[in-house]
Amino acid sequence: MPRKPPQTWRNPPMMRHLISAADLTRDEAVLILDTAEEMARVADRPIKKLPALRGRTVCNLFFEDSTRTRISFEAAEKRLSADVINFAAKGSSVSKGESLKDTAQTLEAMGVDAVVIRHGASGAPYRLANSGWIDAPVINAGDGTHQHPTQALLDAFTMRRRLVGRDAGLGQDLAGRRITIVGDVLHSRVARSNVDLLHTLGAEVTLVAPPTLVPVGVETWPCEVSYDLDSTLTKSDAVMMLRVQRERMNAAFFPTEREYSRRYGLDGERMARMPEHAVVMHPGPMVRGMEITAEVADSPRCTVIEQVANGVSIRMAVLYLLLGGNESDAPTTNTRTEEK
Repeated sequence: MPRKPPQTWRNPPMMRHLISAADLTRDEAVLILDTAEEMARVADRPIKKLPALRGRTVCNLFFEDSTRTRISFEAAEKRLSADVINFAAKGSSVSKGESLKDTAQTLEAMGVDAVVIRHGASGAPYRLANSGWIDAPVINAGDGTHQHPTQALLDAFTMRRRLVGRDAGLGQDLAGRRITIVGDVLHSRVARSNVDLLHTLGAEVTLVAPPTLVPVGVETWPCEVSYDLDSTLTKSDAVMMLRVQRERMNAAFFPTEREYSRRYGLDGERMARMPEHAVVMHPGPMVRGMEITAEVADSPRCTVIEQVANGVSIRMAVLYLLLGGNESDAPTTNTRTEEK
């Protein structure tokens, strides 16, 4: 029997931009997750495209190197039939000294309908969205050590699918789930975004890191802080490992890699202490042997590959909702296939 299109298509959230995970209400976040479930069904179709953003132009404005995020956004845009402009700072006028303002005004003159921006400076997406330089929705694809909202959304989407269920999770949040985030919290926009979003979705979050890698002011964050990984594993529904971001470090934050791995790395022995239903997550790229062993990374309990796939669905949902897709273009299930 054919599925009925969800009610959510008739009531898109009143979002103009997506700059921070903290900006989302519980209902907005759940709507994005539910919409992503519908978008994920597109991957099961013979033709993996929707006409929802046909005639719209989206610019991927990347001032920092990226592989997963840039390709994920580009795949999402193309699956929605948008025209895509890829902008990289290297080899552009930015390398000649052009400012963000001038770049934005150039895009405005070209008539882009949305901008996806990654920037090394914290606050750059907020500045772009609120400057008046460009009249288009702005999506933050990562800014400095500040925020990465679509990463937090895809992480929450992955957790909900694994811990609640693909269909059972529709309309549900993560209330009561216990999530542990381990590693370089100080330099991680992923950690900040996940703490904000998971708190909004009702989860209990614990950060685990060496004292030197815990940010100043973390006591104001809606989470707990621990310096002992082993004490948190037995009560975690999901454990998210973070990469040590050496490229952002200008000092020695721990004695040696071996010592860090011994105290804060996840290996098979530690994974065995987790509840049977618990999953291991990582935003990537992974440094095997440092924060995570190959045994754990290749385990069925590790969701890294799922997170990559789910990232496309989440970014399709965000683009669809921000750019106001038509209900007639919603990804309903193919009736002929369903009836078989």
